[in-house]
Amino acid sequence: MGWRQTTGHLKHRLRMVPTFLWRWELALIGVRSASPPILCGRPYVSRLEGSEISLGREVRIDSSKRANPLGGEKPCVLRTMTPSARIILGDRVGMSSATIVSGNSIQVGSDTLLGAGCKVLDNDFHIPGEGFAWKTEYSSNSRPVSVGRGCFIGARAIILKGVTLGDQVVVGAGAVVTRSFPSGAVIGGNPAALLQGKV
Repeated sequence: MGWRQTTGHLKHRLRMVPTFLWRWELALIGVRSASPPILCGRPYVSRLEGSEISLGREVRIDSSKRANPLGGEKPCVLRTMTPSARIILGDRVGMSSATIVSGNSIQVGSDTLLGAGCKVLDNDFHIPGEGFAWKTEYSSNSRPVSVGRGCFIGARAIILKGVTLGDQVVVGAGAVVTRSFPSGAVIGGNPAALLQGKV
């Protein structure tokens, strides 16, 4: 092994030193983990009292610019916005600079990858108020989101409320997913449409 590789490995190990602090922070917030998550960089995590954030075994959360070949533009975000909200990530889920915000329920199946900068959202965040005003609201307009096992969600894709994706669905980069698709589908576009697989 050359000196450059040795130096690279040493830098990587040094960058991972704070990981135990971030794991401790997640535990203090009340995040439940089946095994210690693999953290590269510090994620933004907030859990409203009464809500649930649950991580399966070997979940990887990459929040560092160096963690992804595309370069992470921001840390991963996991947030519950109501006391009854829940975020459940299955075993070996991986996410890079991705955002998951739940006012109701978001479940991601085992072995699914959430690509750089993608978003999974189960609510509209706002409702019309009086006149031209808008009110912040996370519950009444929310609908559960379920992503199956072994899916790949491409960079900067957005999965919106009420969507259910079957197992091994591939979502193209930049897609905006507004409806459900069955297992094995390959989808892309805005709004996302079937490119390959079952109707």
